[in-house]
Amino acid sequence: MLTGNNNEERIWNHLIGWIQNSYGAAALMGHLFAESGLNPKNLQNSFEKKLGLTDEAYTAAVDSGSYGNFVRDSAGYGLVQWTYWSRKENLLAFARAAGKSIGDLEMQLDFLCKELSTGYKSVLAALKTATSVRAASDVVLLKYECPTNQSEAVKEKRAGYGQAYYEKYAASEPGKGGKTMTEAEVRQKALSFMQRWVGLKRSDRSHAPIIDTYNGRKPLPRGYKVTYSDAYCATTVSAAAIKAGLTDIMPVECSCYYLIEQAKKMGIWQENDAYVPKPADEILYDWDDGANYATTDNKGNPEHVGMVENVAGNTITVIEGNMNGGVVGRRTLKVNGRYIRGFITPNYASKASSTAPAPAKKPTAPASSGGALNRTVKWNGRTTTALKVRKWAGTENPVCSFSPLKSGEVVGVCDEVNAADGSKWYYIRNKNGKYGFSSAKYIKPTN
Repeated sequence: MLTGNNNEERIWNHLIGWIQNSYGAAALMGHLFAESGLNPKNLQNSFEKKLGLTDEAYTAAVDSGSYGNFVRDSAGYGLVQWTYWSRKENLLAFARAAGKSIGDLEMQLDFLCKELSTGYKSVLAALKTATSVRAASDVVLLKYECPTNQSEAVKEKRAGYGQAYYEKYAASEPGKGGKTMTEAEVRQKALSFMQRWVGLKRSDRSHAPIIDTYNGRKPLPRGYKVTYSDAYCATTVSAAAIKAGLTDIMPVECSCYYLIEQAKKMGIWQENDAYVPKPADEILYDWDDGANYATTDNKGNPEHVGMVENVAGNTITVIEGNMNGGVVGRRTLKVNGRYIRGFITPNYASKASSTAPAPAKKPTAPASSGGALNRTVKWNGRTTTALKVRKWAGTENPVCSFSPLKSGEVVGVCDEVNAADGSKWYYIRNKNGKYGFSSAKYIKPTN
C-alpha cells in the first residue's frame, strides 16, 4: 500500500522504506525523475509521434491487448523507461500476474525492487550502503539505466536531481538540519516502516529484518535477545521506532507489559479507552476485556500491540506484527471498542521543525492533484509567443514531439504544477489531443 499525497511522496516513501538509505533512495528517485518525470504511464516522446499514441492511449492499448507489440517496439516506458525487450517482457508478465495495469505505480515500484534484487544486486548493494547521493547516482547511471550519454555533465545533472530530493526529504529528518518537517511528517516517518513490513511472516522468516533491527540495539532492554520464533508484536513497533530514529520519544521493548511501563515513565501513556488516536500512536490490547467495555476502563494485562495507521470517522486502522499466523497485517476496530487496553502517544510534535503550511489561496487555474494530473480541459489559453512544450515542468526537461507551439496558438489548460525552481507551469493539451508542460507566463486566457 503506497502512502503520500502525490506520486513524488508515494515513490519516496516506498524507496526509503525499502532501501533504508537516504542517499541511495534520493539518487534512484533522481534517475526516475530524469527518465519519466515520475510518471508511470510515460511513453518515450519520440514514440508518441511514431505510434500516434499518447501516454494514456498506449497504456490502455497494452492493457486491453489491442496493442500487441509492447515487448518488441523498443519504446521506453514507465518510471524507468524500460526499453530492452526482455525487461519489458518481464514487466508485462509481472503486471499481468498481479492483475494490474502496465501503468500502475505500485506495480512498477514492486517490479523495480524485484529487478534490482535479482538482476542488479551490486546496484542495490551500492544504494543501501551509499555515503553520498553522487556516488549512488553514478552507480545507477552506469550499471542500471545505462543511457547512451554517460558524460560528466549527465552524471552531474542526474546527481543534481537526486540531491534535490535528498534536501527535500532526507535532510529534513530530525537531527539532520536542512529543511523542515511537520508533526504529520514525523508521524509518517515512523509509520512508513510498519507499512513496508506488511505481509512479512514468521513461518518463512521473512520477518527476520524486524527481529534483527530490534536485537541490533544495544544494550537490549532487560538484556533479552528476541528469537525468530518469539511472539513479536511489541518487537515490531519498537523496530519501527529504531528505524525512524525516534527512540527518544518512543519506548523500545519486546514485551507489551514493559512497553506500557516505559510509556508511563515517559509521560505518554493514555489510559482512556475512548481516546481517539492519531497515526503512529500505539494501541495496546487485552483479549480478556469484558462485555461492558464501552463503559469501563480495561486495566488488565496487555497481550498485543500495533501502530495506528489511520482514523476515519469512528474506525481505527492498525498495523500489527505477529497477527494470527505470525504475520504483519492490518486490523480495523471502532473507537472505544472492545479489547482496547490503552494508547502510547509519543510526542511527535517535539521532533517537528515546522508547522503545517497554511491553506493556499484559490488559484486562478486548477491546482495540481499531485501524481494524478487532471487531463480534462478546464479553460482555454492562448500563447503569447512561440512556446516550447516539455515532458515535465521545468526548462531542464526535454521537449515533447509536438513542440514548439506557435505564437497565438490556442491550447487547453488542464492542470498546474510547480517546477523545481518554483515557477508555475501549465499541463496543456494541444488541438491534436497531445499533452505536455509549458510555462504559465506565456499562456493567457482567451477571454
